[in-house]
Amino acid sequence: MFAVTRLRVPEDDVPAFTAAVDALLAALAARPGHRGGDVGRCVDDPALWALVTRWDGVGAYRRALSAAEVKIAGAPVWVHALDEPGVYDPI
Repeated sequence: MFAVTRLRVPEDDVPAFTAAVDALLAALAARPGHRGGDVGRCVDDPALWALVTRWDGVGAYRRALSAAEVKIAGAPVWVHALDEPGVYDPI
């Protein structure tokens, strides 16, 4: 499965955000079931970003999100998250 989190990041917050998202990706990569992750900036709207991660299954994803180190690393990233569904099962 894969998870997509869209984030709206003001330009002034971009340097801190990119450092924080790198730390989050490292914390997620250390969790069982993690298959990969990417972050990117929208070419049509530079304030919009996407964090995409791939997992063995929804259980691995949810267990990773409950890990203390992921919660700590994720807090400065998820403060920018848009409130929308983001977990998908590929067809």
